[in-house]
Amino acid sequence: MASESREELLAFLRCYPPFRDMGALALDELAASLTPVAVAGGGFILTPSELPPDLFIIQSGKVQARLAVDITLTEKPLYELESGQSFPLAAVAARRPPINVYTAVDDVRAWRLASADFFKLLLSSGEFSRFVLDQVARLLDESRRLIELQFGQSNAEQQSLNAQLSSLPRQKVARVMPQASVREAMDVMVSARVGSVVVADAADKPVGIFTQSDAMRRVMFPNYVTTAPVEEVMTTAPATISAHATMYDAMLAMATHGIRHLVIIDNEGRVSGVVSERDLFAMQRVGLRNIRKVIEAAVDIDALSRAAGDVRRLCLNMLAQGVSAEKLTQFISGLNDRLTRRVIEITLARHDLFGLDWAWLAFGSEGRDEQTFSTDQDNGIIFVCPDFADRDELQLRFLDFAREVNEGLARCGFPLCKGNIMASNPQWCLTQDEWQERFTQWIRLPEPEALLNATIFFDFRPLYGNEALSRALRKWLLDLTGNARIFLRFMAENAVKVAPPLGMIRDFVYDSNPEFPHTLDLKAFGARLFVDAARIVALANGIPHTSTTARLRAAAEQMKLGSDDINAVIEGFFFIQKLRLRNQRADTPPGAENRIDPDQLNELDRQVLKEAFKLAKRLQSRLQLEYRL
Repeated sequence: MASESREELLAFLRCYPPFRDMGALALDELAASLTPVAVAGGGFILTPSELPPDLFIIQSGKVQARLAVDITLTEKPLYELESGQSFPLAAVAARRPPINVYTAVDDVRAWRLASADFFKLLLSSGEFSRFVLDQVARLLDESRRLIELQFGQSNAEQQSLNAQLSSLPRQKVARVMPQASVREAMDVMVSARVGSVVVADAADKPVGIFTQSDAMRRVMFPNYVTTAPVEEVMTTAPATISAHATMYDAMLAMATHGIRHLVIIDNEGRVSGVVSERDLFAMQRVGLRNIRKVIEAAVDIDALSRAAGDVRRLCLNMLAQGVSAEKLTQFISGLNDRLTRRVIEITLARHDLFGLDWAWLAFGSEGRDEQTFSTDQDNGIIFVCPDFADRDELQLRFLDFAREVNEGLARCGFPLCKGNIMASNPQWCLTQDEWQERFTQWIRLPEPEALLNATIFFDFRPLYGNEALSRALRKWLLDLTGNARIFLRFMAENAVKVAPPLGMIRDFVYDSNPEFPHTLDLKAFGARLFVDAARIVALANGIPHTSTTARLRAAAEQMKLGSDDINAVIEGFFFIQKLRLRNQRADTPPGAENRIDPDQLNELDRQVLKEAFKLAKRLQSRLQLEYRL
């Protein structure tokens, strides 16, 4: 390149980020690596066939990006790029084919940076590296798309669960007024060939829903008079969902609440439509409806064991479709909750606990709604001992029942806890007063074992029975920990002892595990750091949530974090969770479910993982500042 042209190139680069912020040496090295490219209007600049792709920097003209499926382009362009912009940044960083086709709108002049030179620049220029990492949200989305490309080809015919409900085929909503007769409501259902009719008031806001199931149970079998108003037999306060919600959101709501229909509402709360399980899951090879039917109809543990396999297959399918780690872990926990409740129901039939006041509690990751594909049991029982009852005899009855439940869960794929943190252990089958006494001991004498127990048991939530017992225990605990400054300081000190595996010279520091050398434990030295920090903040500030993200979002003000900061922390946490899920889907050897070799990651994932660890360190630094550690 001639000297004059080189000066023109350097002057051009200095006009745009990140090049204008780079040092003279790095910028000169970049300029020496660039080669000119000229493409006439309408011509292809880059297609998914190029691997690894190079980076293009537009000097003049416009470039259009269109999503490519095989060789068929979408009708509508995704976006246009102009002078000073680069593409395809995420694909180059990930060393994978671009998912878009880039064409010249008019005559385009650009500069090409070879893939190898891109990575040299990434390592040598802090400004360029920060420019890449500052776009974490976009890069994470690109990483999600990479998962779709890796695992989603066999599911190409299935509609994405990330699509909004508004994308479902629109049908006229079957609706009646509350004063309409039962016969009229049934006629409307038959005429519209639907399984439900919305009962709406004069303002077209839903006040109820009348389904085929309601007709059978409340009208046909009891021979209820069909001239009566439908409001007498409808299901009141119907579950609703926004038209802007995704199909996944509807799936999760149905799984959580055990329902088959949701009323779709607009921004004003008016009826917009109805979505049913059939609408959502007819598209899925392994549908929630079938799984739920098996769970609800199961009469023994063998049937539930088969349903547990279906749950895993459905969740793997969702991972393939790119469902976020946050939603996927919630979904896994939701379906596992239903399995657990059905195991409890089946077991209850063989035990006389009628009339007793009690609740089944989940601890640990299940208590936080953060279960992954590999999870064992952490559970307990809280019960009330009436004045006339013998406490020890009553506990024995609960222990006998809990033992059978624990064994049933093990047959459904939830291994028995190696630490015996299970309801069948007398230590964790206690009255409300005994749980309070146990928690008080840990808080007043925060020895190592007590601190460890607190990290497990303080993340409790009810799965079955009287939820009021759990709520009362949570309120009591938060009242106690809010003033337990010494205990919280010990917990914080314990939390910051576990440092993220970042090195001063090397990217990562590996632990000394002889079975899995050169690997990182993403649970013990990754996710745990976020979980521990969120728990401490929740206990200190009276936050009743148990999930890590709900705790962080609720505590954002107390932690003096802006929305962008807290969102970055949560993104970092769930990026680690996503890597764990991807690792656990494979046939990993026992003990390696949460371990990865970072050298097996692409460059993009390595960089984002490093940033996630830095965010965990930032949380720990806040704890150190708060508790003067």
